[in-house]
Amino acid sequence: MLLQTEAHPANDTEAPRKPERCVIVVDEALPPGKASNAAAVVAFTLGQRHSHLVGAPLRERDGTTHPGLIPIGIPVLKATAHQLSELREKSLAHCDVVDFPVQGQATTDYDAFMNAVQALSGESLQYLAVGLVGTRNRIGKLVGGFSLFA
Repeated sequence: MLLQTEAHPANDTEAPRKPERCVIVVDEALPPGKASNAAAVVAFTLGQRHSHLVGAPLRERDGTTHPGLIPIGIPVLKATAHQLSELREKSLAHCDVVDFPVQGQATTDYDAFMNAVQALSGESLQYLAVGLVGTRNRIGKLVGGFSLFA
């Protein structure tokens, strides 16, 4: 995953601005298992970068608690490989972007993954998934033409 923008506040006293929308767009050509993996990898990194998006713990009547979940949801949309590259490029200046290059599913060795990405120039990278976090209006404009991954 290439981390494109810094999601953390400028200093420790500044509260993070709460984004209004979080989406993940996955290559529509991926089979279900690989698409699920790509979405999960991106979601995990988005959660780390935007921990304030996690809601309060869920409590059962008897007091049993469950970890908080994201209250704004995360639609998983689909796009062609070409559209993913275009979306990533258009999004960089407008929101936080977490992308997952195809090399990520070519190995289970993270060092090999990093080396494979490092051997390429940015314009030659292809993506399995792109995650976006930002304002509702901006994200809506960026992903408005994509449909749900099914």
